[in-house]
Amino acid sequence: MIIEQTIDWINEFVIGHNLCPFAKKVMAQKQYNCIASEDTSEESLLFALAQELRILEDFDSNTIDTAFFITPNAFEAFEDYLIFVDMANAVLMDLELEGVFQLATFHPKYQFAGTQVNDAENFTNRSPYPMIHILREESVENAVLNYPNVDEIPMDNIEKMNTLGRKVLVKQLAKYRKD
Repeated sequence: MIIEQTIDWINEFVIGHNLCPFAKKVMAQKQYNCIASEDTSEESLLFALAQELRILEDFDSNTIDTAFFITPNAFEAFEDYLIFVDMANAVLMDLELEGVFQLATFHPKYQFAGTQVNDAENFTNRSPYPMIHILREESVENAVLNYPNVDEIPMDNIEKMNTLGRKVLVKQLAKYRKD
């Protein structure tokens, strides 16, 4: 159910609001892997993340281009999640996969530095569950090269979220968590 909720959120919210113009093709062609680890210990989650990185490394990008690593039972506090992300990046380096993959961050309580907790722009990275999105560096580079005005995406997304407003965004995000 967690995976289905997350896939629905990506398709309806992320793609629906065109927050990531590169997501539609990968999702439509099912070139992704989605993992929900029920573990709560950082050690177990880091081990599972390392396994997923190795799996992704073994596949061609035309088969599996990206992966979503969801941790529904861990990191309720955003600060704890950020500590985990630092550890996840250390795992990436330990596996000598820095430059091959990069990690994008999503959390139900995501808050950008310099924003207030209730600012609508935080919803660009708010997800139903704490999640790390594993991206192939090569795919990111190709997308950036082939997309016009890529530097404008973050500001466009902030504008979209502010136009929708916090009240609407809270309601939209809530529909992807049926716990």
